[in-house]
Amino acid sequence: MTERSRNCFAIVTPGFEVVTEGELKRLAAFGVADVAAEEGGVSFHGNDAAVFVANLHLRSATRVLVRVASFSAKSFAELERRAKPVLWRDYVAKGQDAAFKVTCKKSKLYHSDAVAERLAKSLVAAMPGSKVVDPGDEEDETQAQRAQLFIVRVLRDVVTISADASGELLHRRGYRLATAKAPIRETIAAGCLLALGYDGRAPLLDPMCGAGTFPIEAALIARNIAPGAERVFACESWPDFDAVAVKRERAAARKNERASSHAPIIASDRDAGAVKATLANAKRAGVADNIVVTEQPLSAIEPPAGPGLLIANPPYGARVGEGGDLRNLYAQFGNVTRAKAKGWRIALVSADRALESQTKLPLEELVSFSNGGIKVRLIGTRAAT
Repeated sequence: MTERSRNCFAIVTPGFEVVTEGELKRLAAFGVADVAAEEGGVSFHGNDAAVFVANLHLRSATRVLVRVASFSAKSFAELERRAKPVLWRDYVAKGQDAAFKVTCKKSKLYHSDAVAERLAKSLVAAMPGSKVVDPGDEEDETQAQRAQLFIVRVLRDVVTISADASGELLHRRGYRLATAKAPIRETIAAGCLLALGYDGRAPLLDPMCGAGTFPIEAALIARNIAPGAERVFACESWPDFDAVAVKRERAAARKNERASSHAPIIASDRDAGAVKATLANAKRAGVADNIVVTEQPLSAIEPPAGPGLLIANPPYGARVGEGGDLRNLYAQFGNVTRAKAKGWRIALVSADRALESQTKLPLEELVSFSNGGIKVRLIGTRAAT
């Protein structure tokens, strides 16, 4: 088949652009090129293998898009005319549904539903047998599975159409069915670990593990397990997509997995439900044998000899718990880590500077982002305590 270079964009939780940029640059051997961080994501170029590999291996990205078309349009008549030659058939299989998500800013075409309607008309005319459906909520798994999604941005009268190459959002690894209070997304947890330089070579401890997302993502990193190893991506159904490359790269990813982690990964929580959730999720992720999970309070942790990384996502006042109880918890976190985690780097996700000050640890901001609609920061000690 003819080799083609695609113009791609990895959507990222704002704040993690540099992390994802680093991930993509490490995929250069797979044909990923021209990597550049932008607001809200990272642009890159690559062939079909690169598109698939980005979906397969990226730990911190939300989804991967491929540019379909870009043109100027200041009226609906111009939009319809410019949309006619768009090669919808390259991204929609025969009889497959399609969906559009449109945003309009600073443009004469300001009505997103009307823009979607015109583009849908163009697609249906070019693809008899296909129909355009409502995209629904981005968390709607069944919608993501049955329709090819197109993300459309109209900015300053320039219409940019991109095909979603991922399908379900990339944080859906498939393992987190059991949840605990205030969970953190898989992509965000992985992004935090990568921002901290975690590579699996040193011990990791999460003393407030909740559903186990941090330790499980750490185990996936430590064992070099591709986060999308159990996934089927939207691009795989595109007509003429390189199926040989898909089969080759999926097999290579499996071959390159490590049998075990280099260093201990330890998770604990005082809540029995959280421990149960962590164990169930770790088993589904295939890393249960790589994580030691214990039901115990923060004060009972016994980290192995450092150096290592202790990371936690403690309750924020806006989510779980409040007032003096939280101040005491953060103060205890500082006391316990100083006493028991000598030689370790300490990091936590925080939404409240007043609470984090209770730790009396020399914490600095590493990444600022939003988790579940709450503005939070990944903060950590510069080096070992």
